[in-house]
Amino acid sequence: MRLQRVSKVVSVAVVAALALGACGGGSNNADSAATSTSITANGTEPQNPLLPANTNEVGGGRIMDLLFEGLLSYDADGKTVNEIAESIETTDSQNYTITLKDGKTFTNGEPVTASSFVDAWNFGAAAKNAQLNSYFFESIKGYDEVSAEGATTETMSGLNVVDEKTFTVELSQPESDWPLRLGYTAFYPLPAEAFEDPAAFGENPVGNGPYMLAGDNAWQHEVQIDLVANPDYTGTRVPQNDGVTFKFYSSYDAAYADLQADNLDVLDQMPAAAQKTFKSDLGEGRYSEKPTAQNQTITIPQYLEEFSGEAGALRRQAISMAVNREEITDVIFSGARQPANDFTSPVIEGFNAELPGSEVLAYNPERAKELWDQAEAISPWPEGKAFTIGYNADGDHKEWVDAVCNSLKNNLGVDAQGKAYSTFKELRSDATAKTLSGAIRTGWQADYPSLYNFLGPLYATGAGSNDGDYTSQTFDDLLAAGLSAATAEEGAAIFNQAQEVLLKDLPVIPLWYQVSQTGWSNNVTDVETGWNGVPVYYNIARK
Repeated sequence: MRLQRVSKVVSVAVVAALALGACGGGSNNADSAATSTSITANGTEPQNPLLPANTNEVGGGRIMDLLFEGLLSYDADGKTVNEIAESIETTDSQNYTITLKDGKTFTNGEPVTASSFVDAWNFGAAAKNAQLNSYFFESIKGYDEVSAEGATTETMSGLNVVDEKTFTVELSQPESDWPLRLGYTAFYPLPAEAFEDPAAFGENPVGNGPYMLAGDNAWQHEVQIDLVANPDYTGTRVPQNDGVTFKFYSSYDAAYADLQADNLDVLDQMPAAAQKTFKSDLGEGRYSEKPTAQNQTITIPQYLEEFSGEAGALRRQAISMAVNREEITDVIFSGARQPANDFTSPVIEGFNAELPGSEVLAYNPERAKELWDQAEAISPWPEGKAFTIGYNADGDHKEWVDAVCNSLKNNLGVDAQGKAYSTFKELRSDATAKTLSGAIRTGWQADYPSLYNFLGPLYATGAGSNDGDYTSQTFDDLLAAGLSAATAEEGAAIFNQAQEVLLKDLPVIPLWYQVSQTGWSNNVTDVETGWNGVPVYYNIARK
Protein backbone atom coordinates (compact mmCIF):
# COMPACT_ATOMS: atom_id res chain seq x y z
CA MET A 1 0.00 0.00 0.00
CA ARG A 2 1.55 3.23 -1.12
CA LEU A 3 1.77 6.29 1.14
CA GLN A 4 1.53 9.67 -0.47
CA ARG A 5 4.46 11.86 0.29
CA VAL A 6 3.37 15.08 -1.40
CA SER A 7 5.65 17.84 -0.08
CA LYS A 8 6.81 15.03 2.22
CA VAL A 9 3.81 15.33 4.55
CA VAL A 10 1.93 12.16 5.38
CA SER A 11 -1.69 12.77 6.28
CA VAL A 12 -2.56 9.34 7.52
CA ALA A 13 -6.17 8.38 7.37
CA VAL A 14 -3.95 5.05 7.37
CA VAL A 15 -4.75 -5.19 11.42
CA ALA A 16 -5.55 -7.37 13.26
CA ALA A 17 -2.02 -13.67 15.03
CA LEU A 18 -4.33 -17.34 13.83
CA ALA A 19 -6.33 -19.49 16.11
CA LEU A 20 -9.68 -21.08 16.08
CA GLY A 21 -11.90 -22.41 18.67
CA ALA A 22 -12.29 -22.69 22.54
CA CYS A 23 -14.72 -23.91 25.54
CA GLY A 24 -18.49 -23.71 25.39
CA GLY A 25 -20.58 -22.88 28.35
CA GLY A 26 -21.69 -19.93 30.39
CA SER A 27 -25.02 -18.23 30.37
CA ASN A 28 -27.22 -18.53 27.32
CA ASN A 29 -27.24 -15.08 25.79
CA ALA A 30 -30.25 -15.80 23.62
CA ASP A 31 -32.60 -14.77 26.46
CA SER A 32 -30.77 -11.56 27.31
CA ALA A 33 -30.49 -10.72 23.62
CA ALA A 34 -34.28 -10.72 23.40
CA THR A 35 -34.39 -7.65 25.65
CA SER A 36 -31.31 -5.89 24.27
CA THR A 37 -29.49 -5.57 21.00
CA SER A 38 -26.36 -7.36 22.23
CA ILE A 39 -24.90 -10.08 20.02
CA THR A 40 -22.95 -13.28 20.64
CA ALA A 41 -19.88 -14.48 18.75
CA ASN A 42 -17.41 -17.32 19.02
CA GLY A 43 -14.01 -16.55 20.48
CA THR A 44 -10.92 -18.00 22.10
CA GLU A 45 -9.65 -17.69 25.67
CA PRO A 46 -6.85 -15.08 25.47
CA GLN A 47 -3.37 -16.40 26.14
CA ASN A 48 -2.44 -13.55 28.49
CA PRO A 49 -4.00 -10.71 30.51
CA LEU A 50 -5.32 -8.07 28.11
CA LEU A 51 -2.44 -5.65 27.65
CA PRO A 52 -1.80 -4.10 24.21
CA ALA A 53 1.89 -4.97 24.04
CA ASN A 54 1.38 -8.52 25.31
CA THR A 55 -1.50 -9.61 23.07
CA ASN A 56 -0.33 -11.20 19.82
CA GLU A 57 -2.96 -13.88 19.16
CA VAL A 58 -6.42 -13.61 17.69
CA GLY A 59 -8.41 -14.59 20.78
CA GLY A 60 -7.14 -11.64 22.76
CA GLY A 61 -6.64 -9.45 19.72
CA ARG A 62 -10.27 -9.22 18.64
CA ILE A 63 -11.27 -8.30 22.21
CA MET A 64 -8.53 -5.67 22.49
CA ASP A 65 -9.58 -4.14 19.18
CA LEU A 66 -13.04 -3.45 20.61
CA LEU A 67 -11.90 -2.28 24.06
CA PHE A 68 -9.22 0.07 22.75
CA GLU A 69 -8.62 2.51 19.93
CA GLY A 70 -5.32 3.64 18.49
CA LEU A 71 -4.13 6.53 16.41
CA LEU A 72 -5.68 4.76 13.41
CA SER A 73 -8.11 1.96 12.64
CA TYR A 74 -8.58 -0.27 9.60
CA ASP A 75 -11.91 -0.52 7.82
CA ALA A 76 -13.38 -3.70 6.34
CA ASP A 77 -11.29 -3.28 3.19
CA GLY A 78 -8.03 -2.70 5.09
CA LYS A 79 -7.99 1.01 4.39
CA THR A 80 -6.77 3.24 7.19
CA VAL A 81 -8.88 5.76 9.08
CA ASN A 82 -7.71 8.44 11.53
CA GLU A 83 -9.10 7.80 15.02
CA ILE A 84 -7.19 9.40 17.91
CA ALA A 85 -4.75 10.98 15.44
CA GLU A 86 -5.63 14.38 14.05
CA SER A 87 -2.54 14.16 11.87
CA ILE A 88 0.70 12.21 11.42
CA GLU A 89 3.27 14.32 9.60
CA THR A 90 6.80 13.81 8.34
CA THR A 91 9.23 15.53 6.01
CA ASP A 92 11.73 12.70 5.78
CA SER A 93 9.95 9.42 6.73
CA GLN A 94 12.18 9.23 9.82
CA ASN A 95 10.91 12.02 12.07
CA TYR A 96 7.16 12.08 12.71
CA THR A 97 4.98 14.60 14.52
CA ILE A 98 1.72 13.17 15.82
CA THR A 99 -1.14 15.44 16.84
CA LEU A 100 -4.15 14.05 18.72
CA LYS A 101 -7.82 14.95 18.45
CA ASP A 102 -9.50 16.80 21.31
CA GLY A 103 -12.03 15.26 23.68
CA LYS A 104 -10.87 11.63 23.65
CA THR A 105 -11.10 9.80 26.99
CA PHE A 106 -10.67 6.39 28.58
CA THR A 107 -13.76 4.82 30.10
CA ASN A 108 -12.58 5.89 33.58
CA GLY A 109 -12.80 9.52 32.47
CA GLU A 110 -9.05 10.06 32.09
CA PRO A 111 -8.16 12.09 28.97
CA VAL A 112 -6.20 10.36 26.21
CA THR A 113 -3.02 12.42 25.91
CA ALA A 114 0.35 12.21 24.21
CA SER A 115 1.72 10.62 27.39
CA SER A 116 -0.93 7.87 27.14
CA PHE A 117 0.79 6.72 23.95
CA VAL A 118 4.41 7.44 24.84
CA ASP A 119 4.18 5.73 28.24
CA ALA A 120 2.40 2.70 26.75
CA TRP A 121 4.98 2.32 23.98
CA ASN A 122 7.91 2.65 26.39
CA PHE A 123 6.30 0.07 28.68
CA GLY A 124 5.84 -2.29 25.73
CA ALA A 125 9.45 -1.95 24.60
CA ALA A 126 11.20 -2.24 27.99
CA ALA A 127 12.97 -5.55 28.53
CA LYS A 128 11.90 -5.81 32.17
CA ASN A 129 8.23 -6.00 31.14
CA ALA A 130 8.80 -8.95 28.74
CA GLN A 131 5.96 -7.99 26.41
CA LEU A 132 5.39 -10.28 23.41
CA ASN A 133 4.84 -7.32 21.06
CA SER A 134 8.04 -5.54 22.08
CA TYR A 135 9.45 -6.18 18.61
CA PHE A 136 6.91 -3.80 17.05
CA PHE A 137 8.76 -0.84 18.60
CA GLU A 138 12.16 -1.78 17.19
CA SER A 139 12.03 0.95 14.54
CA ILE A 140 11.99 3.70 17.18
CA LYS A 141 15.34 5.23 18.12
CA GLY A 142 16.48 3.99 21.51
CA TYR A 143 14.68 0.66 21.29
CA ASP A 144 17.95 -1.29 21.47
CA GLU A 145 18.86 0.40 24.75
CA VAL A 146 15.56 -0.38 26.50
CA SER A 147 15.00 -3.86 25.06
CA ALA A 148 18.42 -5.38 25.73
CA GLU A 149 18.52 -8.10 28.36
CA GLY A 150 19.15 -6.54 31.77
CA ALA A 151 18.56 -3.01 30.47
CA THR A 152 17.94 -0.35 33.11
CA THR A 153 16.90 2.34 30.62
CA GLU A 154 13.10 2.41 30.37
CA THR A 155 12.36 5.17 27.85
CA MET A 156 13.18 5.27 24.15
CA SER A 157 15.10 8.37 23.14
CA GLY A 158 13.06 8.63 19.95
CA LEU A 159 9.81 9.38 21.81
CA ASN A 160 9.18 12.88 23.13
CA VAL A 161 6.04 14.53 24.50
CA VAL A 162 5.64 18.09 23.20
CA ASP A 163 2.36 18.87 24.93
CA GLU A 164 -0.85 17.07 25.91
CA LYS A 165 -1.93 16.70 22.30
CA THR A 166 1.42 16.34 20.51
CA PHE A 167 4.35 13.96 20.55
CA THR A 168 7.24 13.27 18.20
CA VAL A 169 8.77 10.00 17.05
CA GLU A 170 12.28 9.60 15.68
CA LEU A 171 13.00 6.31 13.93
CA SER A 172 16.43 4.72 13.64
CA GLN A 173 16.16 4.94 9.85
CA PRO A 174 13.63 6.28 7.33
CA GLU A 175 10.59 3.99 6.97
CA SER A 176 7.92 5.31 4.67
CA ASP A 177 5.33 2.71 5.69
CA TRP A 178 5.84 3.03 9.46
CA PRO A 179 2.51 4.84 10.00
CA LEU A 180 0.65 1.82 8.56
CA ARG A 181 1.36 -0.06 11.79
CA LEU A 182 -0.18 2.48 14.12
CA GLY A 183 -3.64 0.89 14.16
CA TYR A 184 -2.26 -2.39 15.50
CA THR A 185 -2.88 -3.55 19.07
CA ALA A 186 0.70 -2.98 20.26
CA PHE A 187 0.38 0.77 19.63
CA TYR A 188 -2.76 1.37 21.70
CA PRO A 189 -2.62 3.97 24.52
CA LEU A 190 -2.92 3.11 28.20
CA PRO A 191 -4.35 5.04 31.18
CA ALA A 192 -2.09 5.81 34.15
CA GLU A 193 -3.62 3.05 36.29
CA ALA A 194 -2.32 0.38 33.91
CA PHE A 195 1.25 0.90 35.10
CA GLU A 196 0.44 0.57 38.81
CA ASP A 197 -0.38 -3.15 38.53
CA PRO A 198 -0.22 -4.33 34.89
CA ALA A 199 -1.29 -7.90 35.66
CA ALA A 200 -4.40 -6.79 37.54
CA PHE A 201 -5.17 -4.20 34.88
CA GLY A 202 -4.97 -6.92 32.22
CA GLU A 203 -7.75 -8.84 33.97
CA ASN A 204 -10.03 -5.76 33.98
CA PRO A 205 -8.68 -3.42 31.32
CA VAL A 206 -9.86 0.16 30.99
CA GLY A 207 -9.80 1.20 27.35
CA ASN A 208 -10.91 3.98 25.05
CA GLY A 209 -12.63 1.97 22.31
CA PRO A 210 -16.20 1.41 21.15
CA TYR A 211 -16.82 -1.18 23.90
CA MET A 212 -15.90 -1.75 27.54
CA LEU A 213 -16.12 -4.67 29.94
CA ALA A 214 -19.65 -5.29 31.21
CA GLY A 215 -18.46 -5.32 34.84
CA ASP A 216 -15.86 -6.65 37.27
CA ASN A 217 -16.70 -10.27 36.42
CA ALA A 218 -17.16 -9.75 32.69
CA TRP A 219 -14.30 -12.11 31.86
CA GLN A 220 -15.23 -15.63 32.91
CA HIS A 221 -12.05 -17.50 32.08
CA GLU A 222 -12.45 -20.44 29.69
CA VAL A 223 -16.17 -19.58 29.36
CA GLN A 224 -16.86 -16.15 27.85
CA ILE A 225 -16.22 -12.42 28.05
CA ASP A 226 -19.01 -9.81 28.01
CA LEU A 227 -18.53 -6.39 26.41
CA VAL A 228 -21.01 -3.51 26.37
CA ALA A 229 -21.07 -0.44 24.15
CA ASN A 230 -19.10 2.54 25.46
CA PRO A 231 -21.65 5.39 25.78
CA ASP A 232 -18.90 8.03 25.61
CA TYR A 233 -17.22 6.72 22.47
CA THR A 234 -16.72 9.37 19.75
CA GLY A 235 -14.72 7.51 17.08
CA THR A 236 -15.72 6.17 13.67
CA ARG A 237 -16.48 2.59 14.80
CA VAL A 238 -19.84 3.37 16.37
CA PRO A 239 -21.53 0.20 17.73
CA GLN A 240 -24.82 -0.77 16.11
CA ASN A 241 -25.54 -3.14 19.01
CA ASP A 242 -25.57 -2.91 22.81
CA GLY A 243 -22.64 -5.26 23.29
CA VAL A 244 -20.74 -8.36 22.21
CA THR A 245 -20.34 -11.58 24.19
CA PHE A 246 -17.51 -13.81 23.00
CA LYS A 247 -18.30 -17.43 23.92
CA PHE A 248 -15.36 -19.82 24.20
CA TYR A 249 -16.30 -23.16 22.62
CA SER A 250 -14.58 -26.52 22.95
CA SER A 251 -14.94 -27.10 19.20
CA TYR A 252 -16.23 -25.48 16.05
CA ASP A 253 -18.77 -28.27 15.75
CA ALA A 254 -20.36 -27.15 19.03
CA ALA A 255 -20.33 -23.53 17.93
CA TYR A 256 -21.88 -24.45 14.59
CA ALA A 257 -24.69 -26.35 16.33
CA ASP A 258 -25.44 -23.25 18.40
CA LEU A 259 -25.38 -21.12 15.25
CA GLN A 260 -27.93 -23.38 13.56
CA ALA A 261 -30.16 -23.18 16.65
CA ASP A 262 -29.85 -19.36 16.77
CA ASN A 263 -28.05 -19.61 20.13
CA LEU A 264 -24.96 -18.01 18.59
CA ASP A 265 -25.16 -14.95 16.36
CA VAL A 266 -21.81 -14.95 14.54
CA LEU A 267 -19.37 -17.75 13.72
CA ASP A 268 -16.12 -16.71 12.02
CA GLN A 269 -15.32 -20.05 10.37
CA MET A 270 -17.24 -23.14 9.31
CA PRO A 271 -16.11 -26.50 10.79
CA ALA A 272 -14.53 -29.10 8.53
CA ALA A 273 -17.54 -31.40 8.93
CA ALA A 274 -19.85 -28.71 7.51
CA GLN A 275 -17.76 -27.67 4.50
CA LYS A 276 -20.08 -29.36 2.02
CA THR A 277 -23.35 -28.54 3.81
CA PHE A 278 -23.15 -25.16 5.54
CA LYS A 279 -24.61 -23.23 2.61
CA SER A 280 -27.73 -25.39 2.48
CA ASP A 281 -27.84 -25.68 6.29
CA LEU A 282 -27.88 -21.93 6.80
CA GLY A 283 -29.60 -20.83 3.61
CA GLU A 284 -29.04 -17.86 1.35
CA GLY A 285 -28.25 -14.62 3.16
CA ARG A 286 -26.72 -16.23 6.26
CA TYR A 287 -23.13 -16.80 5.20
CA SER A 288 -20.29 -15.20 3.29
CA GLU A 289 -16.98 -16.34 1.80
CA LYS A 290 -14.08 -13.96 1.31
CA PRO A 291 -10.33 -14.33 0.70
CA THR A 292 -8.55 -12.75 3.64
CA ALA A 293 -5.04 -11.89 4.82
CA GLN A 294 -4.45 -15.13 6.69
CA ASN A 295 -2.33 -18.20 6.12
CA GLN A 296 -1.67 -21.61 7.69
CA THR A 297 1.80 -23.05 8.29
CA ILE A 298 3.68 -25.73 10.20
CA THR A 299 6.52 -24.42 12.36
CA ILE A 300 9.50 -26.71 12.97
CA PRO A 301 11.64 -25.16 15.73
CA GLN A 302 15.32 -24.56 15.03
CA TYR A 303 16.19 -25.95 18.46
CA LEU A 304 15.05 -29.48 17.54
CA GLU A 305 18.24 -31.50 16.95
CA GLU A 306 16.79 -33.53 14.07
CA PHE A 307 16.08 -30.32 12.15
CA SER A 308 19.40 -28.55 12.57
CA GLY A 309 22.35 -28.42 10.21
CA GLU A 310 22.47 -29.88 6.70
CA ALA A 311 20.32 -32.90 7.57
CA GLY A 312 17.70 -30.65 9.14
CA ALA A 313 17.54 -28.46 6.03
CA LEU A 314 17.02 -31.53 3.84
CA ARG A 315 14.27 -32.83 6.14
CA ARG A 316 12.41 -29.51 6.02
CA GLN A 317 12.44 -29.58 2.21
CA ALA A 318 11.36 -33.22 2.17
CA ILE A 319 8.40 -32.58 4.47
CA SER A 320 7.28 -29.60 2.40
CA MET A 321 7.39 -31.53 -0.88
CA ALA A 322 5.68 -34.59 0.65
CA VAL A 323 2.47 -32.68 1.47
CA ASN A 324 -0.25 -32.73 -1.19
CA ARG A 325 -1.69 -29.27 -0.54
CA GLU A 326 -3.98 -29.37 -3.56
CA GLU A 327 -5.65 -32.60 -2.47
CA ILE A 328 -6.08 -31.51 1.15
CA THR A 329 -7.58 -28.15 0.25
CA ASP A 330 -9.98 -29.81 -2.21
CA VAL A 331 -11.04 -32.81 -0.13
CA ILE A 332 -11.08 -31.44 3.41
CA PHE A 333 -11.84 -27.78 2.74
CA SER A 334 -13.89 -28.17 -0.45
CA GLY A 335 -11.73 -25.57 -2.16
CA ALA A 336 -12.09 -23.01 0.64
CA ARG A 337 -8.29 -22.83 0.97
CA GLN A 338 -5.68 -22.00 -1.65
CA PRO A 339 -2.34 -23.86 -1.68
CA ALA A 340 0.46 -21.53 -0.62
CA ASN A 341 3.39 -20.56 -2.78
CA ASP A 342 4.90 -18.00 -0.41
CA PHE A 343 4.87 -16.87 3.24
CA THR A 344 2.38 -13.97 2.92
CA SER A 345 -1.09 -13.63 1.37
CA PRO A 346 -2.45 -12.92 -2.13
CA VAL A 347 -4.67 -10.11 -0.81
CA ILE A 348 -1.63 -8.04 0.22
CA GLU A 349 -0.21 -5.52 -2.24
CA GLY A 350 3.16 -6.67 -3.58
CA PHE A 351 2.34 -10.39 -3.43
CA ASN A 352 4.31 -12.47 -5.95
CA ALA A 353 3.06 -15.97 -6.80
CA GLU A 354 6.21 -16.95 -8.70
CA LEU A 355 9.11 -16.43 -6.32
CA PRO A 356 12.36 -18.20 -7.23
CA GLY A 357 12.64 -21.28 -5.04
CA SER A 358 8.90 -21.70 -4.54
CA GLU A 359 9.04 -25.13 -6.21
CA VAL A 360 9.88 -26.47 -2.74
CA LEU A 361 6.21 -25.87 -1.90
CA ALA A 362 4.98 -28.03 -4.79
CA TYR A 363 3.95 -31.67 -4.28
CA ASN A 364 6.79 -33.92 -5.42
CA PRO A 365 6.81 -37.16 -3.41
CA GLU A 366 9.69 -38.76 -5.35
CA ARG A 367 12.00 -35.80 -4.75
CA ALA A 368 10.80 -35.59 -1.14
CA LYS A 369 11.89 -39.20 -0.49
CA GLU A 370 15.28 -38.55 -2.11
CA LEU A 371 15.85 -35.56 0.17
CA TRP A 372 14.75 -37.49 3.26
CA ASP A 373 17.13 -40.33 2.38
CA GLN A 374 19.97 -37.83 1.93
CA ALA A 375 19.27 -36.50 5.42
CA GLU A 376 19.27 -40.05 6.79
CA ALA A 377 22.72 -40.66 5.31
CA ILE A 378 24.05 -37.62 7.17
CA SER A 379 22.26 -38.08 10.49
CA PRO A 380 19.74 -40.91 10.93
CA TRP A 381 16.34 -40.15 12.42
CA PRO A 382 16.23 -41.48 16.03
CA GLU A 383 14.87 -45.01 16.16
CA GLY A 384 11.36 -45.18 17.59
CA LYS A 385 10.88 -41.40 17.53
CA ALA A 386 7.72 -39.97 15.98
CA PHE A 387 7.52 -36.68 14.12
CA THR A 388 4.67 -34.81 15.81
CA ILE A 389 2.56 -31.86 14.69
CA GLY A 390 0.96 -30.07 17.62
CA TYR A 391 -2.44 -28.47 17.15
CA ASN A 392 -5.18 -26.97 19.31
CA ALA A 393 -8.13 -29.35 19.51
CA ASP A 394 -10.54 -26.45 20.03
CA GLY A 395 -9.73 -25.15 16.56
CA ASP A 396 -10.95 -27.81 14.12
CA HIS A 397 -7.46 -28.74 12.89
CA LYS A 398 -7.41 -32.50 13.54
CA GLU A 399 -8.62 -33.61 10.12
CA TRP A 400 -6.05 -31.70 8.09
CA VAL A 401 -3.22 -32.47 10.54
CA ASP A 402 -4.05 -36.18 10.19
CA ALA A 403 -4.02 -35.79 6.40
CA VAL A 404 -0.58 -34.16 6.49
CA CYS A 405 0.72 -36.90 8.79
CA ASN A 406 -0.59 -39.56 6.41
CA SER A 407 1.23 -37.86 3.53
CA LEU A 408 4.47 -37.97 5.50
CA LYS A 409 3.99 -41.62 6.46
CA ASN A 410 3.20 -42.68 2.91
CA ASN A 411 5.81 -40.59 1.12
CA LEU A 412 8.71 -40.50 3.57
CA GLY A 413 8.17 -43.62 5.66
CA VAL A 414 8.35 -41.60 8.88
CA ASP A 415 6.05 -42.17 11.87
CA ALA A 416 4.14 -38.87 11.81
CA GLN A 417 1.45 -38.15 14.41
CA GLY A 418 -0.79 -35.30 15.45
CA LYS A 419 -0.36 -34.05 19.02
CA ALA A 420 -3.53 -32.48 20.41
CA TYR A 421 -3.47 -29.58 22.86
CA SER A 422 -6.80 -29.00 24.59
CA THR A 423 -6.84 -25.26 23.91
CA PHE A 424 -5.12 -22.69 21.76
CA LYS A 425 -3.85 -21.02 24.95
CA GLU A 426 -1.98 -24.21 25.94
CA LEU A 427 -0.43 -24.51 22.48
CA ARG A 428 0.68 -20.89 22.50
CA SER A 429 2.14 -21.19 25.98
CA ASP A 430 4.49 -24.00 24.90
CA ALA A 431 5.41 -22.12 21.73
CA THR A 432 6.16 -18.92 23.62
CA ALA A 433 8.21 -20.76 26.26
CA LYS A 434 10.24 -22.51 23.51
CA THR A 435 9.54 -25.91 25.05
CA LEU A 436 8.15 -27.67 21.98
CA SER A 437 9.23 -31.26 21.39
CA GLY A 438 8.03 -31.32 17.78
CA ALA A 439 6.43 -29.21 15.09
CA ILE A 440 3.22 -27.23 15.62
CA ARG A 441 0.51 -25.86 13.40
CA THR A 442 0.82 -22.11 13.13
CA GLY A 443 -0.81 -19.37 11.13
CA TRP A 444 -0.92 -15.62 10.80
CA GLN A 445 -3.70 -13.10 10.57
CA ALA A 446 -2.37 -9.78 9.36
CA ASP A 447 -2.09 -6.95 11.86
CA TYR A 448 -1.88 -4.30 9.16
CA PRO A 449 -1.84 -4.45 5.33
CA SER A 450 1.83 -5.01 4.50
CA LEU A 451 4.06 -7.84 3.28
CA TYR A 452 6.44 -6.93 6.09
CA ASN A 453 3.82 -7.83 8.70
CA PHE A 454 3.90 -11.44 7.47
CA LEU A 455 7.70 -11.52 7.67
CA GLY A 456 9.25 -9.34 10.38
CA PRO A 457 7.17 -10.37 13.41
CA LEU A 458 7.45 -14.06 12.49
CA TYR A 459 10.97 -14.65 11.19
CA ALA A 460 13.22 -11.73 12.20
CA THR A 461 15.80 -12.62 14.82
CA GLY A 462 14.28 -12.32 18.29
CA ALA A 463 10.81 -11.29 17.07
CA GLY A 464 7.93 -11.91 19.47
CA SER A 465 6.07 -14.32 17.17
CA ASN A 466 9.18 -16.15 15.95
CA ASP A 467 8.01 -19.46 17.43
CA GLY A 468 10.76 -21.52 15.84
CA ASP A 469 13.69 -19.30 16.96
CA TYR A 470 14.76 -18.80 13.34
CA THR A 471 17.68 -16.46 12.73
CA SER A 472 19.34 -15.29 9.51
CA GLN A 473 21.47 -12.18 9.16
CA THR A 474 20.82 -12.11 5.41
CA PHE A 475 17.07 -12.19 6.00
CA ASP A 476 17.28 -9.51 8.71
CA ASP A 477 19.34 -7.25 6.46
CA LEU A 478 16.83 -7.57 3.62
CA LEU A 479 13.99 -6.69 5.99
CA ALA A 480 15.83 -3.54 7.05
CA ALA A 481 16.50 -2.63 3.42
CA GLY A 482 12.86 -3.15 2.51
CA LEU A 483 11.67 -0.93 5.34
CA SER A 484 13.96 1.90 4.29
CA ALA A 485 13.04 1.71 0.59
CA ALA A 486 11.90 4.95 -1.01
CA THR A 487 8.59 3.56 -2.26
CA ALA A 488 6.18 0.80 -1.30
CA GLU A 489 6.86 -0.93 -4.63
CA GLU A 490 10.62 -0.98 -4.03
CA GLY A 491 10.05 -2.20 -0.49
CA ALA A 492 7.81 -5.05 -1.67
CA ALA A 493 10.44 -6.20 -4.17
CA ILE A 494 13.04 -6.38 -1.40
CA PHE A 495 10.66 -8.16 0.97
CA ASN A 496 10.11 -10.75 -1.74
CA GLN A 497 13.89 -11.20 -1.97
CA ALA A 498 13.78 -11.88 1.77
CA GLN A 499 11.19 -14.55 1.09
CA GLU A 500 13.65 -16.29 -1.21
CA VAL A 501 15.87 -16.76 1.85
CA LEU A 502 12.93 -18.28 3.72
CA LEU A 503 12.23 -20.65 0.83
CA LYS A 504 15.77 -22.01 1.20
CA ASP A 505 15.70 -22.25 5.00
CA LEU A 506 12.01 -23.16 5.55
CA PRO A 507 11.65 -22.04 9.18
CA VAL A 508 8.02 -22.95 8.62
CA ILE A 509 6.25 -25.05 6.00
CA PRO A 510 3.66 -22.83 4.23
CA LEU A 511 0.47 -24.79 3.61
CA TRP A 512 -2.39 -22.63 2.33
CA TYR A 513 -4.09 -19.25 2.33
CA GLN A 514 -7.34 -18.80 4.19
CA VAL A 515 -10.78 -18.04 2.82
CA SER A 516 -12.99 -16.68 5.57
CA GLN A 517 -16.35 -18.44 5.85
CA THR A 518 -18.61 -16.50 8.18
CA GLY A 519 -22.08 -17.60 9.24
CA TRP A 520 -24.75 -15.80 11.25
CA SER A 521 -28.06 -16.44 12.97
CA ASN A 522 -31.56 -15.41 11.91
CA ASN A 523 -31.44 -12.74 14.62
CA VAL A 524 -28.83 -10.39 13.16
CA THR A 525 -28.13 -8.39 10.04
CA ASP A 526 -25.32 -6.34 8.46
CA VAL A 527 -22.64 -9.00 9.04
CA GLU A 528 -19.42 -8.32 7.17
CA THR A 529 -16.00 -9.94 7.38
CA GLY A 530 -12.99 -7.65 7.37
CA TRP A 531 -10.00 -7.98 5.07
CA ASN A 532 -8.12 -9.82 7.84
CA GLY A 533 -10.83 -12.43 8.44
CA VAL A 534 -12.39 -10.86 11.55
CA PRO A 535 -16.11 -9.99 11.50
CA VAL A 536 -16.81 -6.27 11.83
CA TYR A 537 -18.57 -6.74 15.16
CA TYR A 538 -19.50 -3.12 15.79
CA ASN A 539 -21.53 -2.94 12.57
CA ILE A 540 -23.68 -6.00 13.33
CA ALA A 541 -27.26 -5.20 14.36
CA ARG A 542 -30.05 -7.30 15.81
CA LYS A 543 -33.22 -7.53 13.77
